Amino acid sequence: MADYTDQVINNTEDFQFEYHSGSLVSKLEYRLGKSRIALVHTEVPEELAGQGIGSSLVEAAMKYAKEKQLKVLVYCPFAAGYLERHPEWNDYVSNI
Repeated sequence: MADYTDQVINNTEDFQFEYHSGSLVSKLEYRLGKSRIALVHTEVPEELAGQGIGSSLVEAAMKYAKEKQLKVLVYCPFAAGYLERHPEWNDYVSNI
C-alpha cells in the first residue's frame, strides 16, 4: 500500500483533509475546537479504494493534531479502525 500522506492537503475552509486524484477527491471531514479536533467522516471514491488513501488522510490528521497539540476525538469508524492498528497515536486520542 502506498503512502499518500505528503500529498494530503488540509482544506481549512471546508474543514477536511483532502487527497486529489484527477477529478476524484478523497476526504476526511473534521470539526475543530480550541484544544481538540474531531475526526467525523472519511470518504474515498470507490475507484480509489484499497490504495491506502484513507489511511493517509488519517495519518495527516494525526500529524496535524500533534503539530498543533490538539487532542483527537474519533467519531469516524474508519479512523477508529486505523488508530486501533496504530497505537503510536494513543497519546493524542481523547476518550471524552
